[in-house]
Amino acid sequence: MVSSVRILMCPPHHYDVDYVINPWMEGNINRSSRERAEEQWNTLHQVLKRYATVDLIEPQIGWPDMVFTANAGLVLEKTVVLSRFFHPERQGEEPHFQKWFEDQGYTVHTLPKSLPFEGAGDALLDRSGRWLWAGYGFRSELDSHPYLAKWLDVEVLSLRLVDPRFYHLDTCFCPLSDGYLLYYPAAFDTYSNHLIEQRVPAEKRIPIDEVDAINFACNTVNVDRIVVMNQASPSLKQALETHGFTIVETPLTEFLKAGGAAKCLTLRVTEPRQGEPHSSSIQSRVVQLEGHLLDSGLVNRALDTVVSGGGSFQVLNFDLGEQRQDASTADIKISAPETGVMADIMSQLVDLGAVSLPQETSSAQLERVVQDGVAPDDFYVSTIYPTEVLVKDQWIRVQAQRMDGAIAITHENSGPVARCKILRDLKAGEEVVVGSDGIHTLRSETSFKSKQTDEFSFMGAGVSSERRVELVVEQIAWDLRQIRDRGGKAVVTAGPVVIHTGGSEHLTHLIRQGYVQGLLGGNAIAVHDIEQSMMGTSLGVDMKRGTSVHGGHRHHLKAINTIRRCGSIANAVEEGVLTSGVMYECVKNNVPFSLAGSIRDDGPLPDTKMNLIEAQEDYARLIEGADLILMLSTMLHSIGVGNMTPAGVKMVCVDINPAVVTKLSDRGSIESIGVVTDVGLFLSLLVNQLNKLTGQYAQH
Repeated sequence: MVSSVRILMCPPHHYDVDYVINPWMEGNINRSSRERAEEQWNTLHQVLKRYATVDLIEPQIGWPDMVFTANAGLVLEKTVVLSRFFHPERQGEEPHFQKWFEDQGYTVHTLPKSLPFEGAGDALLDRSGRWLWAGYGFRSELDSHPYLAKWLDVEVLSLRLVDPRFYHLDTCFCPLSDGYLLYYPAAFDTYSNHLIEQRVPAEKRIPIDEVDAINFACNTVNVDRIVVMNQASPSLKQALETHGFTIVETPLTEFLKAGGAAKCLTLRVTEPRQGEPHSSSIQSRVVQLEGHLLDSGLVNRALDTVVSGGGSFQVLNFDLGEQRQDASTADIKISAPETGVMADIMSQLVDLGAVSLPQETSSAQLERVVQDGVAPDDFYVSTIYPTEVLVKDQWIRVQAQRMDGAIAITHENSGPVARCKILRDLKAGEEVVVGSDGIHTLRSETSFKSKQTDEFSFMGAGVSSERRVELVVEQIAWDLRQIRDRGGKAVVTAGPVVIHTGGSEHLTHLIRQGYVQGLLGGNAIAVHDIEQSMMGTSLGVDMKRGTSVHGGHRHHLKAINTIRRCGSIANAVEEGVLTSGVMYECVKNNVPFSLAGSIRDDGPLPDTKMNLIEAQEDYARLIEGADLILMLSTMLHSIGVGNMTPAGVKMVCVDINPAVVTKLSDRGSIESIGVVTDVGLFLSLLVNQLNKLTGQYAQH
């Protein structure tokens, strides 16, 4: 007995693989047998006629993929949303399918020409008619889904496809009768899989493995309890039969060469409504990017962020400016399948410098801190870039900008004040920014300015062991000279390797000549510097001959003990016990220093701060207002300093280990330069270059 189901098919009289628009077509150009294709199609046609009424549309010369009628449009009752094909190779099919629908009395809706949507290949009704599963990611755009919800009065659940082999939803997803679902989970992103699991009970989900997926087992025609497909493995057959389905296999190998099988070759044109109308849950926001968008690569990063985050975009306006120095602006509509996905995308876009347009912008959301040192859930995590917050229709600049903090809002006589605070400093009663509304970072403008006008511009950001060290040194020397002469601030973060590699004399020169306004490090650099000053060794190795000294392994402990007897490094200098070295020059030249301790420290020196929080606060105090930070062969302290340093401060990280400088450059700051070389050699070259700049060649 034939059911009331009607299916549209198109004979394959002009079918061939003439071009490549999906991975399955690769290597199959003109390799399909039309004779076998006709035979396989006719068999499928006869099978389906047992269970449904089959209508035919006349194939057209020049449109070989017209045989895949699933992509003609999406039907619900007597309404159809016509497809807008992504590839030009299929766009000529549209008027032929439109005429067929109109001749059959359907109400036809057409999407904007620039908005791809490929019909029932990417939109499948739950078999109870309660909602529409709609795919996006390769052939259909997410922005088409609100149109489907509006025109068809149906709830739309958006699923993002991530495997290019399964470019249409119907290649990896098949709703079955009675609420069952046949699908390939690996074809979808995490959010989409969670959505599927929320809507379809576990006992009704039939996941398949890759072997069945690449045989297009999901590309199945389902009529009542009959499923017609190309091929199914024994395990899949058993699973379907267990749930009461009858499998009909009919080979469609010629059509697999073009990326389709049974479902692709059919379009169900009788789809009754069984559920209540629903609105779309898709979220949309319009953001603006401003700066030198192409030169900085900012627009590409922003669009990649949207797509990788599970959203879709539409560029509404892109003004490149008229001259090279002119800033560009881009207005971009961002769409996401639901609120949580949109929030994640927006938080990343804010970090890139995106700001919502005035008509889209809402004030920052604030939540009160109820426990000291604990932020509300979903608090905005700050970046190194200058940030503005919209509070009561007023954009205010965030003070004390740093990475990985929260933004606390207080209300003072002059108005609201925003401060960046690390979590432990939050106090009950303060308000903290949550979400990403009303946040604007100034990353693009600052980064471009730094890249184009600063002295570092020729080096570029990033890490390279190939970059000529001499060229880098020349630029750093020039910058240090400029900072010193204008009364600026340069801070050095150094590890004990500076001493071990013979860099002590060069670092002392920099301090003595006024190039250093702060020194940060651990217990070790001070210990080994003092050991070298007092005993001529570093870790028990004679620094002049490079040989171990008998009993030298105790030298660093003797140095610690001596300073502890004096009470402090400054006291040791004042008493004449310490007469040279890096720490000596810091004391004599009033250069503040901070030594942060760790669990491995011997002694430690009395100046070493073993309270981690106190050490962090001291570091933050010393780098405040810095123009340049020179990081010398200390991974732990370099990364720590980098995380508490705002954008706009130039940082040079020198280490023989590429992993150290790479870690620092991963902050994303254009001002971060990584130099892979021996730190002793680097300091020697730097001092020589500074001597050339000042005309002083005397050896110190």
